[in-house]
Amino acid sequence: MKTLRINLKSSIAGFCLGLAVLVPAAVSSAPAAIQTVSGMPPVVNPQNLYSEAGLGKMSPSTAGALNQVYVPNLKSGTVDVIDPMTYKVVDHFVVGGNPQHIIPSWDMKTLWIAGSAERNLKGLLIPIDPKTGKPGPKVTVPDAYNMYFTPDGQFAIVVAEALKRLEFRDPHTMELKSTLATPQCAGVNHADFSIDGRYAIFTCEFSGGGIAKIDMVNRKVLGYLKLQKPGMPAMPAGSRMAGMPQDVRISPDGKLFYIADMEADGVYVVDGDAFKQVDFIPTGKGAHGLYPSRDGSKLYVTNRGAHEDDIKPHGPGSVSILNFATRKIERTIPIPGGGSPDMGNVSADGRTLWLSGRYDREVYAIDIATGNVKRIPVGIEPHGLTVWPQPGRYSLGHTGNMR
Repeated sequence: MKTLRINLKSSIAGFCLGLAVLVPAAVSSAPAAIQTVSGMPPVVNPQNLYSEAGLGKMSPSTAGALNQVYVPNLKSGTVDVIDPMTYKVVDHFVVGGNPQHIIPSWDMKTLWIAGSAERNLKGLLIPIDPKTGKPGPKVTVPDAYNMYFTPDGQFAIVVAEALKRLEFRDPHTMELKSTLATPQCAGVNHADFSIDGRYAIFTCEFSGGGIAKIDMVNRKVLGYLKLQKPGMPAMPAGSRMAGMPQDVRISPDGKLFYIADMEADGVYVVDGDAFKQVDFIPTGKGAHGLYPSRDGSKLYVTNRGAHEDDIKPHGPGSVSILNFATRKIERTIPIPGGGSPDMGNVSADGRTLWLSGRYDREVYAIDIATGNVKRIPVGIEPHGLTVWPQPGRYSLGHTGNMR
């Protein structure tokens, strides 16, 4: 019996030793914490940087905000306001200029109208109070096609597309602080930021399929990359046929950037750290806008149904639903009778995709589950609409790049 007890103790000791060896291995398999730039809110889930923009995660900063959809009408110089419950336009105001996008501020307390310098009109920035839905005084700027915010919230980044530069401004007063030239990025317009906030990737719409990588810490251009659709012959630099990259969105794990290209009719996949193209995913004619689902598992790709040289209403517009994990298109939702789905965002409950119908003077409210589409008439050339409020801790800009 003594020998039996010794063997039993030895077995138990060995088993415990085995557990001691196994436990650290299990712990070490957990994703490492992301070391973000100073002042940037921490990444809660390194496997899904969209986790804090999920269902029900509304910030106290949005308390009292009216539940509305704001639509900038580029050629009308107006903004239409839609009640998402009734699908009716409930307000309308004239802003002048060329309103391109409605942009939630970093602190989510203001919505900004950004207007570009086109048609002999100057650029503009106009605040909207989301608690009243009313615009404030205009700030005149050289050009403001779009606007983003540094991940720490210290600066607004006004995208001066016509001037090939980024302007770092005070996020509240819009006072100019500094500029960054992007000489090889003609048509600089859309962007997204790395998971740690150290760099951003901007698209160069008129550079023949190019993108730019920007060091956000030292504020300098790290390099340019030419994107190439498989099977497409090389085109001269600046040729539209070479590509017209549009919206950008990062993968949930922060490893890849998805870039819609309106001429290539699909989405490029780029390794952000290596700054290298790794894939191309065909979606539909005129791939344009990119919006993640509320759970961060899907990417909604808007296909505008037109190339730059064949713009017309009632084109073969659609929305492709891409699975982030597999990089495959799960299904495509057509716009009945044709349309031109462009820019927008997902409703707070994740059920409805709101998009401007760029060349059809309408807005689409698309039921993601059923594919049913409601159409709301608006002004001429509706563009970067936003749904407000949206879940999230802070906004990186555009029509609601929430994290």
